Amino acid sequence: MTDDKIHTPVLLERCIELLGPALQAPGAVVVDATLGMGGHAAGLLERFPQITLIGLDRDPDALAIAGGRLAPFGNRVHLVHTVYDGILEAVQGLGYTEIQGVLFDLGVSSLQLDRVERGFSYSKDAPLDMRMDATSDLTAATILAEYSEAELRKIFRDYGEEKLAARYAQKIVEARDTRPFVRSAELVDVITKATPVAVQRQGHPAKRVFQALRIEVNQELSVLERAIPAAIDALAVGGRIVVEAYQSLEDRIVKRELQARSVSSAPPGLPVELPEHRPELKLLIRGAELANDDEKAANPRATPVRLRAAERVRRAS
Repeated sequence: MTDDKIHTPVLLERCIELLGPALQAPGAVVVDATLGMGGHAAGLLERFPQITLIGLDRDPDALAIAGGRLAPFGNRVHLVHTVYDGILEAVQGLGYTEIQGVLFDLGVSSLQLDRVERGFSYSKDAPLDMRMDATSDLTAATILAEYSEAELRKIFRDYGEEKLAARYAQKIVEARDTRPFVRSAELVDVITKATPVAVQRQGHPAKRVFQALRIEVNQELSVLERAIPAAIDALAVGGRIVVEAYQSLEDRIVKRELQARSVSSAPPGLPVELPEHRPELKLLIRGAELANDDEKAANPRATPVRLRAAERVRRAS
């Protein structure tokens, strides 16, 4: 199966619909901040023949695959190896002062999930890696070997929202005194044995721990907290931001930033709203939009998605 066949972009048509009004002008620039294998990017380039696309990804393998897939679009495509909180530097480094659209498709990519050797899946044995960028230093194995019990408990609780965080952290520290964790099956075995049978019936016991480790390895939440404001700052007036999140921690960050910029900043009781207090953004979706049943059936990875979008209506003071 080829790489373009194993990846079905989530909510592609809806993302195109939301970004479309901002991409009509000649010379419009759109940033795919999470390029992956280029599915969303290809859809945008095909639908809007006048746009230039900047594709960002921290994963060199993804950039190589997307580069081949997007090669037919020639000089309309610029690919940049960077984490998405580097969006302003990437845009300005290519000579642009503002952009008309930006898309984030958050979380682990199809490429990373489908290549077992990357170690993202708890269902298949692999090295405990979990790096989105294989050139970075920190791996899941390093965290399991070097973090204290308190540090492990904290990331399992905060990044995995795991109720058994304390128990899992204790069992991991006990187990590593005998042998370091090298492969995912070793970690899954320790977690499973530490999980009451009744809890195991509610879902795979390692799911939240693996999520927490992945987030810590790649610093996903701290990066996202910087990336969303930076992306908004890069938007021209009339430009649009679309974000697909797949778990509550990501979505909370996105929701907070979009909502904060879509309401007046005027102090309470001010008789007249000054221009500098007016909202910067207009929300395009009420709350978070979910995939419909047809989309979920066609692409199961769309099941947990939460879609948010906004349009920039004013420059910051």
